[in-house]
Amino acid sequence: LDKERGRTALAAYIRERLFGDKAALRKTPGNSPVGDAEALARVLGALGASRMSSNLNQLAKAVNTGSLPVMSETEADLVEACQEIRAIRADLLRALGKAPGAAP
Repeated sequence: LDKERGRTALAAYIRERLFGDKAALRKTPGNSPVGDAEALARVLGALGASRMSSNLNQLAKAVNTGSLPVMSETEADLVEACQEIRAIRADLLRALGKAPGAAP
């Protein structure tokens, strides 16, 4: 078998011998659903550099306990955080080849 298959993977060779042209094509590791690798890299970099999940968890806890004083500065910070999350969502959708306005 090794001589006959040459550099072809053993499973692929056996499939080809058994099923001929009707053998189902396999996906290669290079086939990725990522549409925009640069956008995905930006998102992963932003997520890795941020403390977003920790900060949002602290805000949720403060809201639940009633200890979050809502001032104009607090509101501005929350609006900015929401804008950053929207930007990350848009980059993720673009990286996956979907329109930024698409539903998840």
